[in-house]
Amino acid sequence: MEIMSPQNTRVKEWAGLQEKKHRDRSGKYIVEGIHLVQEALQTEADVECLAFDLDKGMPSELKLLLQAVQGMEVIGVSAAVVAKCSSTGTPQPVFAIVRKEQKGIEAILAKPDSLVVVLDGVQDPGNVGTIIRSADAAGADGVILGQGCADLFNPKTIRSTMGSMFHLPVVEGELSTILPQAREGGALLVSTSLTAEDSCYTHDFHGSQWLLIGSEGQGISPETARLVDKSILIPMAGRAESLNAAMAATILLFEGMRQRGR
Repeated sequence: MEIMSPQNTRVKEWAGLQEKKHRDRSGKYIVEGIHLVQEALQTEADVECLAFDLDKGMPSELKLLLQAVQGMEVIGVSAAVVAKCSSTGTPQPVFAIVRKEQKGIEAILAKPDSLVVVLDGVQDPGNVGTIIRSADAAGADGVILGQGCADLFNPKTIRSTMGSMFHLPVVEGELSTILPQAREGGALLVSTSLTAEDSCYTHDFHGSQWLLIGSEGQGISPETARLVDKSILIPMAGRAESLNAAMAATILLFEGMRQRGR
């Protein structure tokens, strides 16, 4: 099948997935570029269709993968169609439309000795995506996105994960419900504070630990703060007042990984 006109009804639907309201209504999102499409296919995400630039041909990295995929449309499109559906100034030669999958919190809550990152109002999609990528790299058991966070399916968030969103559970939910459940299951709820006495290097990361990361400007909300069991400090030798959310989360995750011997 081929689609050449950017005015095609289906192309307009694909392009609309750049906006959250259309993603929410359709239950679908778009991933762009060879690497992200490759990750989606390799992890058996629910890919509805794959579109590629006819002038450039099907990327060689995807040809073998396509042989093993069932029930997915493969559509050749014009460069104009690719450009209309792209969120970047330099469109990638391939993109895929993926159906959202309903992921529950139950599997993360049931995981013993879990290392989980909880984001509370982290609004920057680049930071959200980078934290998911760091959590994947550190062997974390999941990422929870509370209210006020950037949309997981925002194209910038997706790009920033570099495919890690397909590697570990990422769940959107209400923290006022999820965090008490985690504590009841034995998790220690840990946040950062500039006034904490214990540093992240003296804190014991063994056992089930849920790391709470707040917004870039305000930190965690007062409601979430009331649920915290312990605050720890990230020591800094220079004159910077603080670290951004992604940097702070990465430091905590990798110290947790080091202590836990992963």
